[in-house]
Amino acid sequence: MRLALRPSLRAGSRPTLTDQFLAYDSEHPYVYRALERLTAERIAAGATRIGLKGLFEELRWRLPQGVRGLNNNYTAFYARKLIEDHPHWAPAFELRRRRTP
Repeated sequence: MRLALRPSLRAGSRPTLTDQFLAYDSEHPYVYRALERLTAERIAAGATRIGLKGLFEELRWRLPQGVRGLNNNYTAFYARKLIEDHPHWAPAFELRRRRTP
């Protein structure tokens, strides 16, 4: 299920983490494409488990000026997006149950 862009629940409230992720992802689509590439590379090399935080660090190392604002809190969102778009990658990622919708 795709996350939909949604307003925060109360006027004047701070954007939720989901809102922040959706805004970042829409403004920086190249980050997701780079994460897809890195995941595909690792799976092709035989990896059976992949951690998004490790991919984030590799992305920061490869593109130090191009990932400004990339928040480690977005790892779960990107993992779920990768699995949604590439279901055959699901066994490589460990997901926890979401606490909020």
